Amino acid sequence: MSFADLLIPSTRAPFDPTNFASYVVPPVLSYLAVAVLAVTPQTHSLRVALWPFVALLALRAAMSLDLSLDVPQRKFLNVDLVLSMFVIATRTLEWTLPKEPLKRYIRPAGATPSTIMDALDLAADFRGYGWDWSKGLHVPRETRPSTHTRFVAYAILSAGLHAFISGVIYTAIQSFSPDTFGSIIGGTIFDETLPFFLRFLRSCVISNSAALGIYCNLQIGYDLCTIPAVLILGQDPAQWPPAFERPWLATSVSDFWGRRWHQFFRQTFIFLGGYPLSFVFGRVGHIFGTFFASAVFRHIILITLNGQTELWRMLVSFGMMALAVIGERVFRQWTGRKVGGLVGWTWTMAWLNLWGTLMIDGWARAGMFGASSFVDSTTLVGALVERTVMAFDVWLHTF
Repeated sequence: MSFADLLIPSTRAPFDPTNFASYVVPPVLSYLAVAVLAVTPQTHSLRVALWPFVALLALRAAMSLDLSLDVPQRKFLNVDLVLSMFVIATRTLEWTLPKEPLKRYIRPAGATPSTIMDALDLAADFRGYGWDWSKGLHVPRETRPSTHTRFVAYAILSAGLHAFISGVIYTAIQSFSPDTFGSIIGGTIFDETLPFFLRFLRSCVISNSAALGIYCNLQIGYDLCTIPAVLILGQDPAQWPPAFERPWLATSVSDFWGRRWHQFFRQTFIFLGGYPLSFVFGRVGHIFGTFFASAVFRHIILITLNGQTELWRMLVSFGMMALAVIGERVFRQWTGRKVGGLVGWTWTMAWLNLWGTLMIDGWARAGMFGASSFVDSTTLVGALVERTVMAFDVWLHTF
């Protein structure tokens, strides 16, 4: 591959096998190669020299290939591509900086240490379960069957159930406003024709539905990775702990983001934002920096769909989450008690709804909810969902 091949073209190339091999395969293979180096002693200098090349390959793939084939409803495929390349660039940077090789301290029973298997686990394990670089990671308590057969059957049922729920949810969101935020055009979830209280109530229904939809989609992806890993590769179910811990039961904002919501990008956000700001502002900088990186990450998702998307909505919403986490720490220092119980749950849900609506509004304005679903108006379920949502919206406008 020559230097000219690394240059980013002015227009995106259409997806086909040749372009896929040219743009996507090189950064993926580089990602795996760096994973091998990251667990191999005395490779620090090589990793440092290799990372700019890997980052350029990832940037080239993210900006040069069009998976949607110019179909607006398929632009979400480009989001997946951009996020994949973002993960490759940032994770390889994480693996590049440490001088010592990364250590894996939890392996399946009876497994023999292997550089290749450790590298594959490192590349696939975003949370870092069983690795020395994931200090402080909370692992949800396991409630699924422990035997391989039942575990896989549970994962298959979970993927199917969450796929159905996700389809219902996105059909419902689109039904609220099929011509604006229910389409690829995008629009606000705040209905200016409603009084303030009803406007906020409607936005909360939409944002909570969207949050549940995001939860379902992430759970589907996790299940679909779990199934072949256990069924085909023969991995131990213990290597795939739950992704979530019933986030709707969180009794503090810290509990929600630090334990109950998924932790897939926890270390990446800490690395990109938490560590740099902590050097200047200490623990407060660590918290704000981590949420800042999370906000930028979400903004990258949105600008892939709509280049006019404004960053401030993500910065404000995630900034207020950081402020709440710091406030809870101050409360504990002053009172000696942690935020929790029924009062803590009420506070958490109120705060998440207050600033979560701003976050989801940013997603809606970018057209995030315009993708088609297999549960749409052509099916009995989709038609029922659409009629129910429209009736609810009409009812709100009667006040």
